[in-house]
Amino acid sequence: MLMQTHEARLAALREELKRQGLDGFVVPISDEHMSEYIGAYAQRLAWLTGFGGSAGSAIVLADGYQGKGAAMFVDGRYTIQVADQVDSKLYDYESVPATSHAEWLAANAPEGAKIGYDAWLHSKGWADGVARALAKKGGELVAVDTNPVDAVWADQPEPSAAPAVIHADEHAGRSSAEKRGEVADWLKREGYDAAVVSALDSIAWLLNIRGQDVDRTPVALSYVIAHQDGTAELFIAPEKVTPEVEQHLGNAVTVRPRSEFESVLGAMKGKTVTVDPDYGVAAITLALEAAGASAVAERDPTILPKAIKNETEQEGQREAQRRDGAAVAKYLHWLSVEAPKGGETELSAAARLQEFRKATGALKDNSFDTISAAGPHAAIPHYRVDEESNLPIAPGSIFLCDSGGQYLDGTTDITRTVWIGTPDGLGEPSAEQKDRFTRVLKGHIQIARAVFPQGTVGGQLDAFARQYLWQAGVDYAHGTGHGVGSYLGVHEGPQRIGKLGGGQAGTDQELHAGMILSNEPGYYKGGEYGIRIENLVITERREIDGGEGDWLGFETVTFVPIDRTLVERGLLTGEEIAWWNAYHAQVRAILAPQLEGDVLAWLEDACRPL
Repeated sequence: MLMQTHEARLAALREELKRQGLDGFVVPISDEHMSEYIGAYAQRLAWLTGFGGSAGSAIVLADGYQGKGAAMFVDGRYTIQVADQVDSKLYDYESVPATSHAEWLAANAPEGAKIGYDAWLHSKGWADGVARALAKKGGELVAVDTNPVDAVWADQPEPSAAPAVIHADEHAGRSSAEKRGEVADWLKREGYDAAVVSALDSIAWLLNIRGQDVDRTPVALSYVIAHQDGTAELFIAPEKVTPEVEQHLGNAVTVRPRSEFESVLGAMKGKTVTVDPDYGVAAITLALEAAGASAVAERDPTILPKAIKNETEQEGQREAQRRDGAAVAKYLHWLSVEAPKGGETELSAAARLQEFRKATGALKDNSFDTISAAGPHAAIPHYRVDEESNLPIAPGSIFLCDSGGQYLDGTTDITRTVWIGTPDGLGEPSAEQKDRFTRVLKGHIQIARAVFPQGTVGGQLDAFARQYLWQAGVDYAHGTGHGVGSYLGVHEGPQRIGKLGGGQAGTDQELHAGMILSNEPGYYKGGEYGIRIENLVITERREIDGGEGDWLGFETVTFVPIDRTLVERGLLTGEEIAWWNAYHAQVRAILAPQLEGDVLAWLEDACRPL
């Protein structure tokens, strides 16, 4: 009999912990590759707790030593969502980075506790930190042989068996052999024998393959060991490798069953092998150390080259954006006509947007679950609609839609916040809503217009976007910009625009020409409304008359009208109005040839000078 309630599942897990001799267990949202988005088989936290966000974790103690003996850990993006989805009678809510697993266990676990963890789901650095905290109380962090959640999850899905596919050089811009040669040169230069590449998007990029194993991210479950001579070993389920893929990989890539990965690590005695500290799970390092190999915590050598897009990838992104922009414009026109009538919901709007993207004939998948957020749901930055949460889109309110598409030539991500009018045309946004929207817009424009010297890191740009909100005594609890892949992850490192020292990885990464980032400041008033304006930008070199040294700026590549109804024109400077007008002239030039009839008329009106 399947356990239908989260209370029953929690009780079953606690019984399994006792059976395994454990006093507690840590349940992350993770897979064996430290992926952001994971396959259904790895959705252990969602199954256990009901939490549907993409970042979070739980700690469950076998007995309720203090309080509930279980806690959910989420960051500022999910504070509202966790309260909606996770039963507060079962779990306490903890805010990250204000607290951590180590701090919570130090305060709540009993003396001498044995806390279990799955070494295939956590980094070595995390494990070391928690182990130190437990040791102070005479406790121990124990790597389990069998994940206790898996032991009680009776109907756990199997990992995807979908075949890998070739990502053609016409889209990749560089051959796999060239990329593997670059990794080999790095290994020789640094004096390493091999590198474990465990991040799924890194493997996809390195071998020019894609897959269907993770929703929203076109990757194949696998591992790679790259060697100093330019060869590589690919560990993947045999049924995933078609004859075409095998021919594409060539003789320099040895294909092995994924099940052999750990045993091959165990045969690397005397080798010096790099393991990425962020994407290499603790089990990889433990296996290498047990074999007598030297495991070096070093960034995956594909990470930076993958982030710096070549000319083919950049042009692919522009083409994907032109196509995607027309689909989103058709959607916004539809929304402007239908939503004021009433009768539309978050789900119906998301479905209609999907239809417009599918009609391009090029859509492979969404790049993430569409955030279709009406009224108070717009105040949840990473809201995800379902049948239970689905709200009607009310006339006379703010509606936020954050969405994206996966295309062979690029990955898109766009947010538009719009005012839903009333049938009589009399409904207007409040003065506060227009003020907040315009302050978000001003910050967006400052990022779009930024010029900065080579060597600048993303964290140094973050305040450009926040300054006008700060002047009003408000802020937002997420980063300003993330990296974006090329028909890969919509969230791609290492670059990021966010607060320095705010616990956001990548804010100290130097920006380079060719990097794609989002530009997405926002504002959220809990329980009422939310605002975000997001375009993607490509970092580019800038020539400055009389300038000294190398300079960079951003090329905006997302072209969809921004809702003028929410703009308080008097808050904008002349330069900001000029940016708005120039941007919308580009929107019109790019989208008009793809539109006709009422949609084209809507576009012409939306793009008229401010």
